[in-house]
Amino acid sequence: MKSLLIAVLLGVAPLAVASDVSTKDRTVMIDNSDSEMNAAIAKAQATLDDFLKIYDAQPKDARGYKLKVKVVDGSESEHLWVTPFKRAGKEFTGTIANQPDLVSNVEAGQNYRFSRKDISDWGYEKDGKQFGSYTVCVMFKHMPKEQVEAYKKRYGFQCD
Repeated sequence: MKSLLIAVLLGVAPLAVASDVSTKDRTVMIDNSDSEMNAAIAKAQATLDDFLKIYDAQPKDARGYKLKVKVVDGSESEHLWVTPFKRAGKEFTGTIANQPDLVSNVEAGQNYRFSRKDISDWGYEKDGKQFGSYTVCVMFKHMPKEQVEAYKKRYGFQCD
């Protein structure tokens, strides 16, 4: 089974950058056994506490806090961004930011409750640069170069 990893832009309306390359949300299929993606997820999980400290402090120059969450529906799974979100004890709640392609038990805009073990990535923006979003950097390797460059220019992804 393949796991579907969604969204570079969190459900933002389509935008054009520089050479009119669309930076609309992209769905990228990546196999569950992909070692780079699994390493990115492991890195996000290992650094989640650092991210949550920043989220709790809410520095004035940081924004766009988001979590990517694995949603399971029967034999299908899909990783979707959740923003905004908040902690509720040992659980989290937040709004699904992407329209799912594989799972049908959630939809964009829906409030969703999840646990730490479901989190596969995190991210935020500070000074025009994206921090975290480790899975996005792996997704870029499966996308056309001009689209990747448009995302990096428009949203400040740092994957190099």
